Amino acid sequence: MRNVKRIFTYLFLSVAALISILPFLWMVVSSTNRSVDVTGGRLLPGTHLFENIRNLFATVDIVQALWNSTLIAVGTTVLALLIGSLAGYGFEIYRSRTKDIVFSILLLSMMIPFAALMVPLFRLFGTISHIIPAIGIDTLAAAALPTITTAFLIFLFRQNTKFFPKDILEAARIDGVSEIGIFFRIYMPTMKATYAAAAIITFMNSWNNYLWPLVVLQSQDRQTIPLLISTLGSSYSPDYGLIMTAIVIATLPTAVIFFLMQRHFVAGMLGSIK
Repeated sequence: MRNVKRIFTYLFLSVAALISILPFLWMVVSSTNRSVDVTGGRLLPGTHLFENIRNLFATVDIVQALWNSTLIAVGTTVLALLIGSLAGYGFEIYRSRTKDIVFSILLLSMMIPFAALMVPLFRLFGTISHIIPAIGIDTLAAAALPTITTAFLIFLFRQNTKFFPKDILEAARIDGVSEIGIFFRIYMPTMKATYAAAAIITFMNSWNNYLWPLVVLQSQDRQTIPLLISTLGSSYSPDYGLIMTAIVIATLPTAVIFFLMQRHFVAGMLGSIK
């Protein structure tokens, strides 16, 4: 009876995995076919991958779009990890009644949809454009700044900081290590699993962000990769083989990062400390 149950469990998991991976496989296969084959529902690999890549690089400036997305995603990830971990560390280590109230209000902000904030943000950056043009409308900084502090990251670091051994803090303070030194020299290396999980989430969200860059980035040379793919699909007769090739190229950075750090991602999401 146990073996039968195990067989059905593995069969169910195999079917679920196949359903989950099927869209990705179809995307990869479609990138090797012509547009007419994609629209015709061809599910077998073709021989037009290099032709699609050549046409893609000849049609649009995908290198510039990848570079823009990289700058935004990397900059956002680095700043978000620093700010989110500092805030989460502070909320947990220096707890007080007032800080708990502020943290609760911060969590409530997660209920506000980003679409409701776009108009105020756009007006804010429009005003900033006249004061500090380097971070105003149509700059990569403007696309990154609204996402460098998120309530989710602060919540993630605060919850995982609950498992941080407090004895280490006391020992470091007795040895004369400053609070900043404790954070950078002890807390950050100890919480590397949490940092890895937060880095993957932040990088993927920033890399795939579409709505805010669509609003704030107005020049052709400022386009990110999601905006570029959207442009390819908005033509009168879109080349679906070309679009699928662009999507595969856009997916590679996030896929590589996730597969390289997936073990740390699982550990960080479960609250483990390495």
